[in-house]
Parts: sequence; C-alpha cells; structure tokens
Amino acid sequence: MKKREFIKTIGIGTGAMITNITTLYGNDNKSGTSNLDANISDHSKGDFKLDNSPYKKKQYKCDVMIAGGGMAGLCAALAAARNGSKVVLVQDRSRLGGNASSEIRMHISGASQLNQVWRETGILEELVLTEANDNPQRCYEMWDFVLYDKVISEKNITLLLDTVLYNSEVENGQIKKVQAICSATEEISEITADFFADCTGDGTLAVESGAEYMRGRESKTEWGESLAVDVADQKTMGNSLLFTATKWDKKMPYTPPVWARKYTTKDFIHRNIGSYEYGYWWLELGGEIDIVRDGQQNRHDLLAVLFGVWDYIKNSENHPESANWALSWVGMIPGKRESRRIVGDYIMKQEDIQSAKSFYDRVAYGGWPLDDHPPGGMDTTGEVPYVSIPLKGPYSIPFRSLYSKNVSNLLMAGRNISVSHVALSSTRVMATCAGLGQAIGTAMAYCKTNAILPTILGNDKKRMAKLQQILLLQDQPILEVRNEDENDLAKKATLKASSEVENSLAANVTDGINRDINDGNLHEWKGKMDSNGAWIELRWKKPINLKMIQITFDTGLNRFLRLSPQDWVYKDQVRGPQPETIADYTISTVINNKNISIAKIENNYLRRQVHNFEPIKTDKVRIDIHRTNGDAMAKIFEIRCY
Repeated sequence: MKKREFIKTIGIGTGAMITNITTLYGNDNKSGTSNLDANISDHSKGDFKLDNSPYKKKQYKCDVMIAGGGMAGLCAALAAARNGSKVVLVQDRSRLGGNASSEIRMHISGASQLNQVWRETGILEELVLTEANDNPQRCYEMWDFVLYDKVISEKNITLLLDTVLYNSEVENGQIKKVQAICSATEEISEITADFFADCTGDGTLAVESGAEYMRGRESKTEWGESLAVDVADQKTMGNSLLFTATKWDKKMPYTPPVWARKYTTKDFIHRNIGSYEYGYWWLELGGEIDIVRDGQQNRHDLLAVLFGVWDYIKNSENHPESANWALSWVGMIPGKRESRRIVGDYIMKQEDIQSAKSFYDRVAYGGWPLDDHPPGGMDTTGEVPYVSIPLKGPYSIPFRSLYSKNVSNLLMAGRNISVSHVALSSTRVMATCAGLGQAIGTAMAYCKTNAILPTILGNDKKRMAKLQQILLLQDQPILEVRNEDENDLAKKATLKASSEVENSLAANVTDGINRDINDGNLHEWKGKMDSNGAWIELRWKKPINLKMIQITFDTGLNRFLRLSPQDWVYKDQVRGPQPETIADYTISTVINNKNISIAKIENNYLRRQVHNFEPIKTDKVRIDIHRTNGDAMAKIFEIRCY
C-alpha cells in the first residue's frame, strides 16, 4: 500500500486533526472500529504491524488525552501533568502554539486589551515571562522552543508531534480510545484514556465522537442577543494569512504572481495600511464557505489576497515609502477564528459577557471586546472588517461551558467551547483560551483523583469551590475568588517587614488576593530597597510543620507582554525580566537558635515560585530580598506556607 493511498486528510492547518480513514476504508463491522484495524496483526508488548504496510501500531494508556497543541491544549497538558495525571498530547504540526506559533505568528491577545491590570496569569504568564527573558531578539522560532521545552520537561507528558487523529471509539456516551497516525515515523498510535480534551479549535475530536455542536450565527430570537443577526445562517468569521516584511538599504521591486488579486484605493477605505513590517489581521476570507472542508481552496484564495495587497502597496504609487521594503516571510497556514462550537451544560451568551455574570463555577476570565468579523472579509471590501463593542471590565467563564453535554468524558478549551457566536467573538482570543486550557487540565486531574465525571463536578458547588482553590493556588486568574485554603499556614502567621510603603503593608501578602484587582485596595507588600536590601518575616505563636513555601511576585500585570512581529506592540513592553520582580532572594529560618537556609534564588524572572524542602518544625520564616530587576521597591503579592 502506498502512503498517498493510505491516508486522505480532511482540512488543513492547526486544529484540522481528523483524518477520515474510516470513510476511506469503510466501516462495516459493528464494533465501532474501522476495517483498517481489522488488518492489524497482534504482536507481543503492544507492538502491532499493519499487514502489507510499513506502518506499526503503538499503544498508550493514560489518564488524560489532549487533541491539539495550541495555547489551550498545551496549557491543559501542563496543568493536568503538574496535578499528577499521565497525559498524551497529540499535535498535528511539528510545532506547538497553534495560531501563536512561528507557522502563523498571531500575537496572543486577551484581557490586557482593557488597559487595566488584567493580564492573564497562571501557566500563560509563566510562558510569556520565560519567552521575554530568553528571547529578547524577538525570534518566533525561539518562542516555539520555549513551548516545546516546557512540555517535554514535564515527566507526565508524552508528546506526539506530526500526529493526526483519524478515529475514536465511543461506548455508552464515553470515549474509550482514539487512533492517530504519524506518516513521518510510519506509526499508528492507539490511545486509551479516562478523559479526553478537544483543543483542536475545530472541535474535530468532538464531532468524530458524536458530540453535539453548533456552527454559524444564531438569530436574535434564539437567545435574545442584540448583536446577533436577524436570520440564523451557517456563516462564520474568516481565516487570516499573515506576512512579515523587512526594510532594506536599497529599492526592492516586486512582481506579483499572475493569480494575485488586483486592488485599488477604494478597497482600503475601511482597512488601514499603517506599517509594513507585519500584516494584516484583515487579510481575511472563508466565513461564507465551510471553513474546515474548503480549507485548501481558502488558503490559496488568501495567498492571492495577500500578494494582491502587497502588489498594491508596492506598485500603486500610493505608498512610495514602501520602495525599500520586501517580503521576508509569508504564512502558509491560515489562522482560524471560528468553526464549530461544542455544546456543554451551559451556553455562554452576549448578556453573560456584558453583565460580567458571576458564575458559581467560574474557572477563568476574558476581557477582549465583543469583536465580530463579517463573513465576507476581503470579498466585501466595501464593508467594515470588524464590529467591536468594548467591555467595561473582565467577565467570568463557567466550567459548565468547558465539557460536552452528551459525551461525558470529553472536555474542551479554545475557540470551540460552549458559547454563542456573539460570545465567541470575545472568548476566542488566545490568552483567554490558554486560561481555559489550564482550567480543564486541572479539572481533569481533579476528576481522575475523585473518580467523578465533569458534569458531576460542574453541577456541584462544593466541589467547584475546591477546584477553584486548587486553580488559585496555581495562579489561575479567577474573578472574585480569594485564598480560603485552610491548609495555608501563612494565614495564621504574624507578619513584619523591614519597611512598609504607604498602605502596602506586610500583612497584605496573606489577605487572600494575589494581584491588583482594581478594587481601590493594595494587595501587595512594598518595602524600600536600601544597601542591605529588604526583608519580610512570618512568625507563628507556636512551632509549625513546614515543607513548602510559595511566593507570588509582581510582574507588571498592567502592561502588555507578548511576542509579535508588529513593532508598535513593544511600545510599553519590557523585553527581559520585568523590573518589579524580585531577582535575588533567600529564605531562612531559625531552629534551636541556629540559622537554617531553606532556599537561595538568583536571577528570578517568574511571578510564581514554589519551594519544596524536607519537613521542618519552626515558628519563624524570613525572606531576604537582595536585588530586584530594577525597581526601587521589593514587592510581593502573596506568601503561602504548607
């Protein structure tokens, strides 16, 4: 059997992960497996070989299987693994990051758009802080490596790159196993798990498994959304293809391919060409076709648009300053905004976002505007390319929108969650999706530990409160949830510091809030740095047993922090360690009148640091700050002790 006869891919790009081998070979048996599987010979130790084919079959058994390695999927994988679950992460590309990767190069957007204090924390903050520190040169391939390094460094994650899902087996409303193929290594992977997560963006694992889903735009009468269309349809927001360009010290002529589209000045009345180094989000098409199955043609049409726009810039004489600019990179994978949305126990709507409804099961937040794109894109240049309704503040996202209503062990994170089309126009951006990924990864580990299904968790307020405390401990951003962990011994300590600036008291580090939340109060300690540095101390009335200390630092959450090919994005950024962050510090205690060192850290740039050590019994812990990354104040939001 030839490889090209073996597999027929449906769709392209990140998230298009289902390969319909079942359709190609037929599925006449009643076991739920394809005839292809009937040709597999059994070998010892899980080693299988396809008859008359170089393909071998490998079997994996894990707690959690995640389809899709974009920002949602990789954050879900890291969260599940760090909470003790064995994870298999399947990604159809050779790189992680999805729309944020070097293959597409869309910058990560989210609640920072509110221009307040709402930059998302948790795993995403760890990733962007690491990238800013390790990649001051703004190299997209180095960002890819940051993501790769984080994933493969987790012992509980098995990463399968260049691997495409093609089948799932479902019994009694639960996924039992999935099959995936890697043509580069001639391997078929059969993955059995307790919980599955669809982070493909397109909801392809969900569709393959029979999950209920939505597509297109709902009408105003469906849920009473004022921003919805009058008559429901199957149209969506489109895909975009991006480029980068470089300025040279000489003129750089450009001749477009013969199939490039032709544009004139009137086509850009509603579309701004403000700079040339990176463009343009409005190079958009596909909202009026099947965004998944018509992907091959849509990519070619987007290339024709891209080269046509560059031809206009270079040769229309309306942009003479572009004379020395030349294309340096052209994307070949469109960035997707919308396709399918999986139905959960709750469907988020416009009112939930604009009223910032406080769900009891809130596990993440968003803050991007309600930002809908007309489906015509560059086919309708006479129309505005977007309609954006700004928000007053962040809004919560409920856990009940993050698992399937009818496939009981399937969860989802990303742009395929249980939301209306209008609500999706806000929740779809990657910083929000990353937070959703951390939420479901943690939830799957919680469900595994407690032997419950997601719907049991999502509809139980007491269990949800426990999950929220776990998420908060791990720096997941959740609105109106404070540290109420009864095991946190720091809450029972008396605090003292070398100095306290204004109302930034030492006691603030145990007030239960680990960031600025725009409530008019200060939730961090600030102490002046002098020649001896600064210090903060915790004392207990009687000795406690201690084996872990967690510190949450200030990383300037009021600023943007993201990699982008666009120069203006860096205007208010700090590339490198954030100046507010404490760089060098030591943790010590006193036992039997003897000073004992617990930890010594140098060159820290992370917001959250966890220090585990052999259990000790003490009534005092002191943190000495020796250096910040530039700030004149030592700043700490939270200290926890266990």
